[in-house]
Amino acid sequence: GMEPAARLCLALCLAGVLPAPGCRGAQGRFAYKLLHDLFANYSSALRPVEDTDRALNVTLQVTLSQIIDMDERNQVLTSYLWVRQTWLDAHLTWDKDEYGGIDSIRIPSSYVWRPDIILYNNADEHFGGSMETNVVLRSDGHITWDSPAITKSSCKVDVSYFPFDGQRCRLTFGSWTYNGNQIDLRNQLDTGDLTDFVENVEWEMLGMPATRNVITYGCCSEPYPDVTYTLLLRRRASFYIFNLLLPCIMVSFLAPLGFYLPADSGEKVSLGVTVLLALTVFQLLVAESMPPSESVPLIGKYYIATMTMITASTALTIFIMNVHHCGPGARPVPPWARRLILHHMARLCCVYEVGESCKSPQRALGGRAGVGDARGPGESPGEGQAGTEVRGCPWDHCLCHHDALLRNVGYIAGCFRRHRANQRRTGEWKKVAKVMDRFFMWVFFLMVFLMSVLVLGNAA
Repeated sequence: GMEPAARLCLALCLAGVLPAPGCRGAQGRFAYKLLHDLFANYSSALRPVEDTDRALNVTLQVTLSQIIDMDERNQVLTSYLWVRQTWLDAHLTWDKDEYGGIDSIRIPSSYVWRPDIILYNNADEHFGGSMETNVVLRSDGHITWDSPAITKSSCKVDVSYFPFDGQRCRLTFGSWTYNGNQIDLRNQLDTGDLTDFVENVEWEMLGMPATRNVITYGCCSEPYPDVTYTLLLRRRASFYIFNLLLPCIMVSFLAPLGFYLPADSGEKVSLGVTVLLALTVFQLLVAESMPPSESVPLIGKYYIATMTMITASTALTIFIMNVHHCGPGARPVPPWARRLILHHMARLCCVYEVGESCKSPQRALGGRAGVGDARGPGESPGEGQAGTEVRGCPWDHCLCHHDALLRNVGYIAGCFRRHRANQRRTGEWKKVAKVMDRFFMWVFFLMVFLMSVLVLGNAA
């Protein structure tokens, strides 16, 4: 029973007659008395149940406050959580009327028995639990323990679609030593609480569903319940699009322009090599932040494909340069190459010389070829006539040593003819090189465009 003075004091306090400090003094005295009475015969070492065969219900609720860091390379998620655990302590109950109406008190959590619930997939070298915060103890024996914790949890990161990837990271909470027959762990809600979540710059939070699992481990025959929260994260890709993807697409569109560069500039191969080097730098940046796993990220595949393409284009450029600079000793262009490259492909790629239009290259080509075939190889229209005049020179007007003169003139004409034939052959090979250049330029432009569309389509 309560002392009459205390009862009178409490009544006067409640009626508002006594000043507040007097009331507080009374409450403080009751709180001391309550604490002394509660913990006189209490041990925080033992599970607080009346019947030791019954399981103790522990309810868990996790609030995600912040995602501090996601380390893809080491596959560790660092997050800031508020963990709330509630349970019933059968040994810590009191009648609030006896203690001045005190319904709840806040005491250090080390005073009471606490469930040893830890994060199973912890990845921190200091295996620290939550902070030593107070518990709220109610008169009916219900204990609520709220504690903040910065956790490092292992999380299997799949970067196949980086930077357009989503991750599922699990936080599994369970008791370390008590099995399901001693502590029955349950989740209070079906999801983690995200009302106080601080938005992350890199990751978008899609949800945090909670599930309760009962697992029998290899060590023991008893079931162990756990509560698993799954963080559904999606990466915000805009940073990576602007810093990794767009520069790569721009640089890779430069590669086919190496074919457009005139062969005499001498810069064709160096452009290809420079582009290749630029892409290698970007690829190293990606490789540094990714885990060294078998699954190559999407952006990495794009870089490798582009680099392969640029290597091929540089090799083809070297081959075409050889064709272009084949020199006067070259064989004539084979008939199939003349037909395929100089007629059909030239028309397809709109390669034409001065005086030809893109609409009618065949007529111009055909006309030229016809005239050339009618005359001798490399003969100019005037040459044949001059020759006939020389041959038709009347004997009586010629000088006596006209044979030597004729021989020399014939030799000079032959030299000119050979020179013109060589020139035309070299010109034809140059035209072949130009047509092939232009053809490969369009092919590679198409390849770069298709690859970029494929990557962005995969991302979508």
